[in-house]
Amino acid sequence: MYTLIHQDKNSRARLGKLTTAHGEIETPCFMPVGTHATVKGVCQRDLAQMGAQIILANAYHVFLRPGLEVIEKAGGLHNFISWEKPMLTDSGGYQIFSLARLRKISDRGVEFQSHIDGKKHFFTPEDVVRIQETLGSDIMMPLDECSDYPSAKDHARIAMERTIHWAKRARKAKQRKDQLLFGIIQGATYEDLRKECAKEICGMDFDGYAIGGVSVGEPSSLIYQTIDFVKDHLPEDKAHYVMGIGFAPDILEAVERGIDMFDCVIPTRYGRNGTAFTSEGKIVIRNSPFIEDFGPLDKQCGCYVCKSFSRAYLRHLFNAEEMLGLMLLSYHNLYFFLKLMRDIRQAIKTNSFSEYKKEFLTQYNR
Repeated sequence: MYTLIHQDKNSRARLGKLTTAHGEIETPCFMPVGTHATVKGVCQRDLAQMGAQIILANAYHVFLRPGLEVIEKAGGLHNFISWEKPMLTDSGGYQIFSLARLRKISDRGVEFQSHIDGKKHFFTPEDVVRIQETLGSDIMMPLDECSDYPSAKDHARIAMERTIHWAKRARKAKQRKDQLLFGIIQGATYEDLRKECAKEICGMDFDGYAIGGVSVGEPSSLIYQTIDFVKDHLPEDKAHYVMGIGFAPDILEAVERGIDMFDCVIPTRYGRNGTAFTSEGKIVIRNSPFIEDFGPLDKQCGCYVCKSFSRAYLRHLFNAEEMLGLMLLSYHNLYFFLKLMRDIRQAIKTNSFSEYKKEFLTQYNR
């Protein structure tokens, strides 16, 4: 399932390979997020051409729309969206806690009202596994309880213990051998809770391990600290995943600590709002300095957008409210992050990750 190929001699950064039913994934990797079974503004052909190895969909949203019956009749989620490469489905736990109009959480599961039509649903950990087995994703995530930030320790402990309890039930409920099931480590920002949860979850022999409950409003320094709490408890022969990280500096810090997988909506969300990520940091293309800037978004980028269009034209598209603008910036931003991961993998391979990280951040933060 996961093969450790090489570890950088000067850090914990790892080069690996994750094998799934729909193909192999070179790690460290970034997963474009297709919440509603679509990566916003970018078609599947373009995702494949720019080097996306795996995408993420959300079981909560797909369960509500179009529904499991439609997906099942289509022959699974891969067939429904015409994506032949690997796919990870998130359980939807975070969306239930953040989007549902009303929810009641118990050890048995979660009762909630749909944020779309108000209809009541009840998810148990077993239901969430069954839903994802119907979807046919390559990697499934179990139902977990994500703590808010900041979170009182007693509330964080309850959420952590419930996550462990649900993980055991999810592990037992899994039936399909062609799907991987990852465990999720919770515990908010508390070292003892994170370590306790890591020991319990890692003792269940999941196919990979995720650190959840980060990127929920805390500063980056606490994200790094949370990874540090649990990194020594993560098995070296399994994939390590931090959920929701999406800024380049945070990805580099996490890779340095031995993390293999990342996902975030940031590339497309920022792209839709006129912000581009470049080798010299973020730029807001709507701004007036770009009115007559006929250079590319990023001189060091080889993507279709940077080869074909000027900053002036992209600014025009946004200010004229043309949908092409948000599509092009979303494309460029995803290419930027996927190229970042390719460069990271090459640096690990040559034992030069620390030098690469320093050079990248020096230019990016200029």
